[in-house]
Amino acid sequence: MSDREIRREGGPDRGRYALDLGGGAEAELTWVARGDTRIATHTGVPREHEGRGHAAALVAAMVEDAKAEGFRIVPACSYVALWARRHPEAAAQFA
Repeated sequence: MSDREIRREGGPDRGRYALDLGGGAEAELTWVARGDTRIATHTGVPREHEGRGHAAALVAAMVEDAKAEGFRIVPACSYVALWARRHPEAAAQFA
């Protein structure tokens, strides 16, 4: 996994977590807000960067923000749903 910083971009209604992978490549997790939940809508990593833990790092960043800010995550994205099943310790952050 990259040691680069994950950026949180957007506003109160929608946004994304983004990770610069170098050479213009970027990984992202997008979300939209509904009340006290954030619906994780899409996680994308360029094919040449897959399998390096970038998507997992993006979800983990969102989970940490959920803990700190008190929102819950709705995993509409299949990767986020898979991550949630693999990390039962984070169940309290998922709706």
